[in-house]
Amino acid sequence: MALSKTQKNDVVSEVSDLLNTSKMTVVAKYQGTTVKALQSLRREARANGTKVKVVKNRLVIKAAQTNDTLKAADLSDLQGMLLYAFNADDEVAPAQILSQFAKKNPTLEFVGALTGEGKFIGADDVKALANLPSKNELIAQVVATLLSPVNDVTNALSGNLHALLDGVEAKATA
Repeated sequence: MALSKTQKNDVVSEVSDLLNTSKMTVVAKYQGTTVKALQSLRREARANGTKVKVVKNRLVIKAAQTNDTLKAADLSDLQGMLLYAFNADDEVAPAQILSQFAKKNPTLEFVGALTGEGKFIGADDVKALANLPSKNELIAQVVATLLSPVNDVTNALSGNLHALLDGVEAKATA
């Protein structure tokens, strides 16, 4: 069923808002993917704060033209049956969600991504992003690295303290 002009304008407005707030919008071909699989993808993505939409490319291009940072982006790769994954909080999350889904459903194929800075990056770059740890994992790794010397010093002091107390106790009982 074709959309009316007002419905198209509503879709353009919604996609424009998503593009404005999204740190990274990942684009993928989904031809051959079942509706049931796409519904499960949407559920998994929603749990991660990512919104997955299937929108006509022409409407996405129109929405991108209303965005000041995306006006100059090269959107010539937006052809065919595409889905768009938006995330306002994490740049890597949409790529990771789609990458995990693509492992189970090989019909999904990355096309590229629109960055928050208004650039279109290729599929290879998106695949590299998908292999990165999430933002929370990176923060945890940095905190663990920063705490490592503190833990080492604490362990060394407590080890020497126990040895000293054992020595004092041995002298006291002797």
